[in-house]
Amino acid sequence: MMEKLAHIPAKPGVYLFRDDRGSILYVGKAKVLKNRVRSYFQKSTGFDERKAAMVRSVADLEFTVTGNELEALILEASLIKQYKPRYNILLRDDKSYPYLKLTINEHWPRLEVVRKVQNDKARYFGPYVPAGAMWETLAFIRNQYHIPNCRYSLDTRIRPCIQYQIKKCIGPCSGEIDRDTYLQMIREVEMLLEGKNRKLIASLEKKMEGLSEEMRYEEAAIVRDRIRAIQSISESQKMVSPELGDADFIGLARHGGTAAFRLLFVRNGVMIGSRDFVLKNTAGETDAYLLRNFIEQFYAKEIFSAPAIYCSSVPEDAGVLAEWLTGMRGSRVRIIKPSRGIRKKLVNMAVENAEEVMKSRNIAASPDAVAEIAAVLGMEKAPESIGAFDISNIAGTSAVGAFVWWEHGGFAKSRYRHVKMDAVRGPDDYAMMKEMVRRTVKSLGEDGEGHEAAEERQKEKADGIVRLKSALPDLVIIDGGREHLKVAIEVLREQNLTGVTAVGLAKDPDRLFREDHEEPIALDDSRPSSLLLRKIRDEVHRFAIRYHRKLRTRKAFDSALDSIYGLGKKRRFALLDRFGSIEAIKAASVQEIAALKGFNETLAREVVAALNKQKHGKEDRG
Repeated sequence: MMEKLAHIPAKPGVYLFRDDRGSILYVGKAKVLKNRVRSYFQKSTGFDERKAAMVRSVADLEFTVTGNELEALILEASLIKQYKPRYNILLRDDKSYPYLKLTINEHWPRLEVVRKVQNDKARYFGPYVPAGAMWETLAFIRNQYHIPNCRYSLDTRIRPCIQYQIKKCIGPCSGEIDRDTYLQMIREVEMLLEGKNRKLIASLEKKMEGLSEEMRYEEAAIVRDRIRAIQSISESQKMVSPELGDADFIGLARHGGTAAFRLLFVRNGVMIGSRDFVLKNTAGETDAYLLRNFIEQFYAKEIFSAPAIYCSSVPEDAGVLAEWLTGMRGSRVRIIKPSRGIRKKLVNMAVENAEEVMKSRNIAASPDAVAEIAAVLGMEKAPESIGAFDISNIAGTSAVGAFVWWEHGGFAKSRYRHVKMDAVRGPDDYAMMKEMVRRTVKSLGEDGEGHEAAEERQKEKADGIVRLKSALPDLVIIDGGREHLKVAIEVLREQNLTGVTAVGLAKDPDRLFREDHEEPIALDDSRPSSLLLRKIRDEVHRFAIRYHRKLRTRKAFDSALDSIYGLGKKRRFALLDRFGSIEAIKAASVQEIAALKGFNETLAREVVAALNKQKHGKEDRG
């Protein structure tokens, strides 16, 4: 080890620390390898405990010399992505983000969804985070302009397919529209994606007037309806400032060893999305270091960065980062800390939202919050775990129940449960709550076994840690008032679960109900206990609504596709899992559906035809 330290060159490069088993502990880059690596092993170095533990674990090191600092950064990003070393600050983000690709590089351009940006002279719009706005935009464009979503060659004349017959495609493949008219429509789509809605509306109004003067009233009416649709969608867009163009805004907030980032995506002056990220074990690191790591790891995921990235602090190696992003984008990228104007305001907004993320996490982890809950409810000790039940239904249809579990400052999603209320007929909330609690107790507590017996029987040792698999939480929250609480307690007594405290949490105004008290307890908005209880209540409500919507969507989807031979449950689930909703599937191209596992182009066409037939059937009946 000391011999390797003595022979490290004074050149830029990347270094790796390994433990005595050969596992990579840390990957770093340096402008001067010799100085950087040796600094870890100097006695005068004042590391925090985490870095000191890493240095004590280092048994071997490797280094790779690079031609310059930019090459070192690229190699570092690749190695961190590949090995995910224990002591690097890691961005836990396995998502890929969608873009809309307008293939203006093709003779007959199309609009499609992609998750990778290529240097192919096409136009890319995005990333869309979350993806819902993208699917809505795509559906709007396809409904208004009917441009083809197939992969047939449009240069060879063929008979139009079913998409043309159901008026979802204008049929350029069969010569139904000339190329000049088609390209004019593509230019309108491009303007819409660029956010130039006012300019587009002015152009369409002029076109409508011209058609009216020529007495082509049916065509003028189509343009008029298109103008109204664009005006409507313009009102719903979050316009920030047109002069901003494309920009990403990054805000950083910190508390203890945790850091939170809020990333805002602005495209063509419109806010198209945002994303939160939380990094742990960041104590001892500077804001500049954290921002550099965040930018490096986030944009290494084949994210097409904006030409300007505005940050709350100047990242470490900002110039090298900008050079790296410029190479990936193919045009200049700047990384800036703004000092005034709308850009400064948006960075401040990102910081404030990151602080809200931190505040929410800190409240959830605060010992004051659970101590207050114990005091308010007269519990002997503060609850280490809290569960919550909720019911979601519309007039008793597709009714579901949900249960979430909170412990040690966070939600334990592996212990979440949801239940379809098949056994309860009609809109009976109390019967549903009783059924939900009973079935969840059986799921968590070994088919109704008593709380204490379940604990004793389920104790096991794993890696020297005793884990309780089936214990119910110390405190159970029932979403509802006194009657909801009453039926839940009946179930707990039936199952001999005497060690669990249960309360009802009602809304408008927020108040707690206890079994042995006539008067409810009003929640004080400013108290950590109230904020934590609401957080748990909101989470179970979100979980219930999500499952309820999923069942309703699947029910409507299944009924629309019952007649398609070969489309079983697995393939239907694959469609919903990939696209998320029926509207998104309708907006998808045949090729996007055919690319799913178990599908082919013939089946994909039948799916598209069935869904569009259902839609047009409803319109005809209306």
